[in-house]
Amino acid sequence: MTYAVVTFGCRVNQADSLAAEEALLGQGATATAPEQADVVIVNTCSVTASADQAARQTIRRLARVNPGARIVVTGCYATRRPDELAALHGVAAVVPNDDKPALLQMLARPPVDDGDGACGARIEPGVAGRTAFTLRVQTGCGEQCSYCVIPTTRGRPRSVPIDILLAEVARVVDAGFKEIALTGVHLGSYGRDLEPPSSLAGLMHALAGWIRSRRAASRQADVLFRVSSLEPMDCSPAVVDLVAGAGCFAPHLHLPLQHASDRVLAAMRRPYTIDYYRRLVDAIRRRMPHASIGSDVLVGFPGETEEDFAELAAYLAGCPLTHLHVFPYSDRPGTSASAMAGKVHGTAVRERARVVRDIGQRLTARFRAAQLGTVHRGLTIEDGALVVTGNYLKVQIPPGAARNEWVDVRVTGADGVMRGELCLPVATRH
Repeated sequence: MTYAVVTFGCRVNQADSLAAEEALLGQGATATAPEQADVVIVNTCSVTASADQAARQTIRRLARVNPGARIVVTGCYATRRPDELAALHGVAAVVPNDDKPALLQMLARPPVDDGDGACGARIEPGVAGRTAFTLRVQTGCGEQCSYCVIPTTRGRPRSVPIDILLAEVARVVDAGFKEIALTGVHLGSYGRDLEPPSSLAGLMHALAGWIRSRRAASRQADVLFRVSSLEPMDCSPAVVDLVAGAGCFAPHLHLPLQHASDRVLAAMRRPYTIDYYRRLVDAIRRRMPHASIGSDVLVGFPGETEEDFAELAAYLAGCPLTHLHVFPYSDRPGTSASAMAGKVHGTAVRERARVVRDIGQRLTARFRAAQLGTVHRGLTIEDGALVVTGNYLKVQIPPGAARNEWVDVRVTGADGVMRGELCLPVATRH
């Protein structure tokens, strides 16, 4: 059997898709392009109307160019509107998020013996085109942001116990992975539902301790952990201290702002103020001058005035963020925001999104220019001629290195494509 997995949306979906890939490989299936696959899993997102549309377009195209494929649709859109997807031509099954574990068990059984006692291939760097491994440590969200459908598509927060995560980390490190991204639907809530309760900082302490114990036993432990999107109120001093000082966490944080008007933040039900966010990000920048700090911004929220937008644009223009993901507001049926008055006209929403994207491009260019001449440790990806550094720069280097190697790279060019040169390991790395 041949298969393909098409993934939309967040890193949680990416982690779920990696699990599906591993289950299929373990069954003896072979990866191929979606246009030729016997089975295609489409893992959908539903955070915006455009995400729904992209999933539908992809499914329709696959059904047209590969009419013999069994298309299995899962993810948040499949959870929120299963009937819409089931009605599309070519869709063999729709699997909501809560049934993903059953889907994986179905895919993983029965295993196929390849003749020498081994049952299929397992996940390793390069599968699904990814060099880093995405580890889902929790799912679900109990927050009540007024614009968001995710609590209804992912359910209540559920954390994976630390001992299970440490065993999974050991497994993927032994498989050759050297970078692991920690992800969750509400990552900062990790551990609150466990007994006894834990926290994201507690998990990070455990990961750092695991590395120390592996090194003490002279076992492979040269792995970097990258913290995925983290809500500002969950980015505690303990988390910042670990990222800055533990040595095994990437100097990279993604802290969704959404807006810089306190009035709009309150309407969004975001539990912080712009002053809190400003002080948090400024403190991180002082502590880690070369860290990458990304953010999400939502423009055109119902009731957003020109004055509100001016506050947002003014803060972003002078802030220390390094890159922005910009989302034009779109109604999500079932959210309280969809019933709010004061909807912003689509033309104004698109213009405001353009303005913020332009600001984001300038922030990124400023950050990249500031990295000229600095030396960073990074992991080679793709064909080995591209490096992803700890602070999330993608730097082209001369060919010669293999994929999935740690290298030290000095940034030599930041106009257009970032360029770098390999250098000897340094005592002090940014």
